[in-house]
Amino acid sequence: MPRISPLMLLPPAIFVALAATFLWGMNREDPGNLPSTMIGRQAPAIPQTTLPGKQQLTDAMLREPGVKLVNFWASWCPPCRAEHPTLTELSARLPVYGVDLKDPEGAALSFLNDDGDPFAAIATDPRGRTAIDWGVTAPPETFIIDGEGNILYRHAGPLIREDYTNRFLPQLEKALAAQD
Repeated sequence: MPRISPLMLLPPAIFVALAATFLWGMNREDPGNLPSTMIGRQAPAIPQTTLPGKQQLTDAMLREPGVKLVNFWASWCPPCRAEHPTLTELSARLPVYGVDLKDPEGAALSFLNDDGDPFAAIATDPRGRTAIDWGVTAPPETFIIDGEGNILYRHAGPLIREDYTNRFLPQLEKALAAQD
């Protein structure tokens, strides 16, 4: 009887372990949701830079009464462009603040001039350091902030279609109801 080397069992064992991991990941309740360690914590500092002619976003604004949004965006980001009409619509209901991420100043200003500026105030993050502090993985990302500057919810991806109506909007409505 030929003897089987233990090393021959290693590839099938690795395959079974990977397959089980992938199966578990696909069957989670919300496999697209990346948990944020920022939920329930104070919003990190905002850079004290802005685009010429725009209102400077400050840390104090994030701690003013009422629910507000902080959106990390860039003019070079196609999903940011896709969600822009939604941000414009939301800005009629509550303050929407923007953090322009790794964007040339001229391109950012051109985008806002051409498509409209939904932001009550803007900060710029040319090197992406603030995005790291906030746990942003890629733009666009939108945070719901309460009246004390605490992060209530993080939405990774554009605020469009079913993702907006099924995931983001219920969280926003919950935050707005809690402030009353």
